[in-house]
Amino acid sequence: MTDPDADGLLAEQLLRLTRRLHRVQKRHLLERAPGVTPAQSRLLRTLAHFGEPPRMADLAEALEVVPRAVTTLVDALEAGGNVRRVPDPANRRVIRVELTEDGRDALRRLRGARRAAAEEILAPLTVEEREALGGLLDTLVGAEPARGHRC
Repeated sequence: MTDPDADGLLAEQLLRLTRRLHRVQKRHLLERAPGVTPAQSRLLRTLAHFGEPPRMADLAEALEVVPRAVTTLVDALEAGGNVRRVPDPANRRVIRVELTEDGRDALRRLRGARRAAAEEILAPLTVEEREALGGLLDTLVGAEPARGHRC
C-alpha cells in the first residue's frame, strides 16, 4: 500500500506539471498561430482525425462537450477561414464541418507549437527518462501506447 502523503504529493506535482504545460503550450500557440485559442486548436486536431467532414454532433461527442460549445468554436474558426460548413450530400438538412487550406496550414503550425512546448517541458529528461515517462503516462491514461500519434 502506498503512503497517502506521497500520493498527495504526487497528485500535486501532476497538477503543477499540467498547469505548466498549459502555460508553455499557450505561449507557443500565441507565437505560431496567433488568434487560435487552445479550445479551437483542439477542435482543429479532432476535425483532422475524421475521414470525412463530421457533423457538429460528431465533433461534440468526440470533444466530450455540449453541441453549443462546438457551434461557438466552429463560428470563430469559420470567421478566421480555418473551417467551413458544408451541406451533407445525402441529407441537405445536415451540416458538416471541413478544414480549409488555411485550416490545414494552421494545424501544421499548431503541431509545431505543441512539439516545441513538449520539447521545452521535456528538455531536462534523457531519452531513457522520456521513454519511461511515456510508458507511465500510457498506463495512467489507460490507452494504447501513443508512440507516433500526431495530434
